[in-house]
Amino acid sequence: MNTVVERIQAFNRGRDAQLLRMKYKKMRKDAFAFFRGTCHLFYEDWPSPSSMNEAPTVWACGDMHLQNFGAYKGDNRLVYFDINDFDESVLAPCTWDLARFLTSLFVSASTLRIEEREAKTLCQEFLRSYTASLAEGRVHILDIDTTTGVVKDLLTQLKERKRKDFLRDKTRTLSDGERKLGLHDEQIDMERGAAKRAEIVGLVEKWALQQPTPQFFTILDIAYHIVGIGSLGVEHYVLLVEGKGSPDQNYLLDVKEACHSSLGPYLKLPQPVWKSEAERIIAVQSWFQEASPALLAAIHSCEKSYVVRELQPKEDKVKLETVEGKMHLLEDLVRTMGVALASGHLHSGGQKGAASADDLIAFAQAPHWQSALLEYTQAYAVRVHADYQSFCAWYDPNTAS
Repeated sequence: MNTVVERIQAFNRGRDAQLLRMKYKKMRKDAFAFFRGTCHLFYEDWPSPSSMNEAPTVWACGDMHLQNFGAYKGDNRLVYFDINDFDESVLAPCTWDLARFLTSLFVSASTLRIEEREAKTLCQEFLRSYTASLAEGRVHILDIDTTTGVVKDLLTQLKERKRKDFLRDKTRTLSDGERKLGLHDEQIDMERGAAKRAEIVGLVEKWALQQPTPQFFTILDIAYHIVGIGSLGVEHYVLLVEGKGSPDQNYLLDVKEACHSSLGPYLKLPQPVWKSEAERIIAVQSWFQEASPALLAAIHSCEKSYVVRELQPKEDKVKLETVEGKMHLLEDLVRTMGVALASGHLHSGGQKGAASADDLIAFAQAPHWQSALLEYTQAYAVRVHADYQSFCAWYDPNTAS
C-alpha cells in the first residue's frame, strides 16, 4: 500500500513544479487546507460496498466544503450566494456531496475554534436544513432578500462594490493611460512562458471571433492566476480585456484549464459523453445555479479545454475568521449552505440521468441514512488529521532552508 505522500505525489504528477510547490505550502497551513487540497484522497478511501451509496443520483459538486460557496454576480448582474466550484462535478449519489461537506466541518473544527461536539451540532444543523429544503421540493434563490447573517453581509458588500474599484485594485495604469495587470500575490507574470502566453492569447482570440462583440475580448494583458488549493498546478490565467472601453471599462477574465474529475475512477454510474471537460463543468454549473456567472463559456484547443468566466474576487467567500468560535453565526451559515446544496440538487434534477424531484423528496422524508453519514464522516476526519501529520512530517524536512 502506498503512503499518503506517495498517493498525493502520484495524483499531482505532471503539474507545473513552481505552482505545485505553492500548493504543498498552502496544504501545510492546517488540516482543513490539507483536506481542500486532497479531494482525490477522500474518494480513494470512500467505501464502495456501503449503504451510503444507496441514495438518489444527482449532479454532485464533488468537492463540497465550507470554502466552495460564495457570492457572485450572475449574467443578469444580480448577486447570489451559491456553490462556486464545479471542477469535480459528476453524476453520483447525493450522499457523496453530503459526506464531504460533513467531513469538512469535523476537520475544520480547530480552524473554526469550536469543539468536536459543536462541529457535530453544525453537521446536524446542515443535514436538517438540507433535508427540509429537499422535502419541500422547491428551489430557493439565495440573494440579499432571502439570506441572513454573514451571507447577507457578503451579498450586500458585493452589490455595493463598484466594478471600477475592483478593476483598479487588480491593475495599474501606466503613464500613457494604458492599463496593465497589477501582478499581486495571486498573479505571476508570463514572461517566462512566452510560448504558452501566445497559445492562450490565440485560443481566446479565436473564440472571441465567434462572439457577438469580438472587440470586447481584445486582450490587453495576461498573467498566471494563483488562487485556491486543490487546482494549483493546472493552467489558470487572468486576462485583462478591452471590455466596453479603455481604461475604466476594461474587464477581467478568469481562464482555467478543465481537467478530468478526480472522482472519475471511483464512479459506478455511467456518465454522459461530453465534448470536453469544460463543457461538463459549465453544463453542471448552469443546471445547479439559478443564474450562471457572467461570461461563463467553454473554449477548446486540440488537446485541452478551458472554462472562461468574469473574474470573481476571492474576497467573495465567507471569511472563516469572522465566524470563528461564534456558534450562532456558524449555525446560520451551514443552514444556508444546506439550502444551497438541496436547491442545486433539485434544480439539476432530471438532467442527463439525475434523479427526479419526487425521488429526492422521498429520500428526504426517510432520514434513516443520516446516522451512518455522521458516524463515517466523524471517523474519517480523524484519518484526515493523521494523513495531514504524515504530510507535515514529509514536507517540513524537505523544505527546510
